[in-house]
This record gives sequence, structure tokens and C-alpha cells, in this order.
Amino acid sequence: MTDRTRLRALADAYGTPLYVYDLDRLDAARRDLFGWLPDEFDVFYALKANPHTDLVQALREGDGPGCRAEISSTGELAAALQAGHDPADILYTGPGKTAGELREAIGQGVRLFSAESLTDLERIGEAALAHDTVADCLLRVNDETARAATGVRMTGRPTQFGFDSETIAGLAPRLRAVPGTSLAGLHLFTQSNASDEAALIAEFRHTIDTAARVERELGVPLRLLDIGGGFASPYGQHGERTAYPALRAALETALDTHFPRWRQGAPRLAVESGRYLVGDCGTLLASVGNVKTGRGRTFVVLDAGINTFGGLSGLGRILPVSVRIDSDADAGQTQRVTLAGPLCTPGDTLGRDVEVPVGLGPGDLVAIPNTGAYGPTASLLMFLGRPAPAEAVVRADDVVSVSRIEHVRTYRKVEREHD
Repeated sequence: MTDRTRLRALADAYGTPLYVYDLDRLDAARRDLFGWLPDEFDVFYALKANPHTDLVQALREGDGPGCRAEISSTGELAAALQAGHDPADILYTGPGKTAGELREAIGQGVRLFSAESLTDLERIGEAALAHDTVADCLLRVNDETARAATGVRMTGRPTQFGFDSETIAGLAPRLRAVPGTSLAGLHLFTQSNASDEAALIAEFRHTIDTAARVERELGVPLRLLDIGGGFASPYGQHGERTAYPALRAALETALDTHFPRWRQGAPRLAVESGRYLVGDCGTLLASVGNVKTGRGRTFVVLDAGINTFGGLSGLGRILPVSVRIDSDADAGQTQRVTLAGPLCTPGDTLGRDVEVPVGLGPGDLVAIPNTGAYGPTASLLMFLGRPAPAEAVVRADDVVSVSRIEHVRTYRKVEREHD
């Protein structure tokens, strides 16, 4: 069965909008990422990209090395545990961890956290002491300098993420003394979606140099060093994941210089990735509901909008999407249109000047590629009360699962005072 035939059959069977996640493509991305890295590296999968349990489980169980889980909420913790992750292997990150969330995570067995500030570290310690345990903590560092020329810059400016690198030395005695915590290492995440390999390598070299300096300032040997990510994959557009064939040798050279015992596990090394691992496994299928022309512009209205695919595209950061059309329209003649969603707002736009066949009409199927990351859970699912898209997980020609997120309002009993 061809890919096009399979997608049409799935749309006919389960309706649209429909996300289709291909586990064979997910396996290929995981193998590629581990292949670009030295064998000693762990890979944390960032569940924020897509917390679908079947995908999280496949990344953990696949042939060869499996991914650990990086989470930023107790909801993601539940998904990671459902996918079979050992809570002791999970990394809990994020700038907004509440006392209640920390107590729940530690109560579930999570012992590794990324601390964004002194108060965050203290809150982690308090939750650990409440459970009569000690939490291993990575200090997230916001370096004051930057090297990357591509991708999204995550450091070198004021941000809610991490300790400013220039403050670590002065804070070191207090950081080492927080009850309930053990300083296990460092967490540096400096950029996202670096499509240029040389720029990514330069950033990682700088990150490793910074980590060695901070280790000296802390006066504590690093047991784990998470150097972040930045691995690039297209989002909602045709294209291929970036290859990084020179990365392994470059990392080995940098680590040999600054951490000569890294091959013996001092420290253990890790990277993290979300979009690179799951992005190209997903295809979003949508149906054309209406075609409207007015004042010189043609609007193709789909049954999928920013309530379905609203993560980065809905914020206007990535426009337009690119599409493949399965229809009887003449593929030899094309026109440029605005792709609109079904919502009652002019902001529901997936792309402007998108090239589609002339004659595209109601009922035709549109496929948006590379949508495995930042899909339903990053979208305006509740807006206007429309149902969430269905999600089908496939391997070869087999359907592994079909699911849909349901919107449910839960009422709590309210005690009223009587006169």
C-alpha cells in the first residue's frame, strides 16, 4: 500500500482532522540521533513535543538505545509512567514547578530535577525532605555569552530559565548547602532547531567549556552533564531532518579536553530532544470544507485550524505550512490561496500564499507533513468547543491505536453558608 493510499484509507475510516503517527519513522529518527552522538550519551525525550503514550513508549523500547523522559508537569509524569518509564530515570524540568507538583513527583519516585534558581532548588529540597529523601539536582545555567548563529536563541539574555552563569561562583556555598538536595550536575540548553551543523557544534563546544568552568566554581564534581539539544526538523512543511555526521567526533574532542574521564562516566553525558525525534513521524490530514473567493483572494477553509495545529503555527512563528493534495483537481495548474481553519476568528490561518491545484474543492483531502511535534496538546483545543482531532498510530500497514482527547468539565460540590 502506498503512503498516499494508506492516508486516504485512514481518513475514510476515522474522519478528519486526523493525525497519523508512523512508528517506523519515529524509530528511524531515534536511531539517527543516537548515531550522531558518542555511545556514552543518554538522550532525554522532551514530552512537551508530543506526550502521546504510544510514541513515548516506542522511544523508550525501540531497537538499540532507548530514550529517557524529560518532563515539565505532573501530567507529563503520568504519561511517562503509563509508557513504562522508571520514575528514577525521569528528569523533571521547568521554571514553574509548584510545591504540590514537587511533592507528587517525589512521591511517585522521581529523584532527578533541573533547578532554575535558588528558590526553585530550595523548594525541591523541601519536597524531598517531606518524603525523607534527597533529590539529585542539575543546576540549569543561562550562559551570559552565545555562539549559535542559527535556530532559536535560549540564553545570553534575561530569561526565566536558569541561573545566570556570572552569579554561580558567588552562590556556590548556598547552593551546596540546600537541605534535601544533592548537586548532581548541570543542565544547559542554549538553542533550538539549529539547521546548521557547524553552528550546533560551536554551541556545544562553548557549552562544554562553560560547564567545566562552572564545575570549578561550584567546587562539586559533576555526575551528570546535560548539554541540551537544538537538533533541527521541519515543522508543518516538506523537508527532511538535518543530518549531523561531524557531531560525534567534535563532541569527543571537546569532552576529551575538558572532562578527560567522561568515557568512564565522570560525568555521564546527555542531550535532550523533542521535535527531532517525533516531528517527521506525523502527518495531519484535513478536509476542505469550503472555497471562497473575495476581493482578489481565495480562501480554502479546512476542518483543521489553530485549534488542531496551533502550537508554533498558531503563534504566527511558522507560516505558511506546505501541503500535499489528494483530489481530482488538475495538479498541473496551481494557484496561491490562504489556508484557513473552521474557527470564527480571522486569526485562524494556517498559511497565506500556499500553492494548491486549481479546482481544489469541498471534500478534497489535504495532508500537512512533519506534524508529529507540537500538535494537539500545543493547540487551542478548547476554543469554540470543537472536538479534538483523532490521532492514529500506525506501523507499516497496521493500525496500532486510534484515540481522541476529550474535553470534560468536572464540577466540585460547593458548600453554601445558610443564614
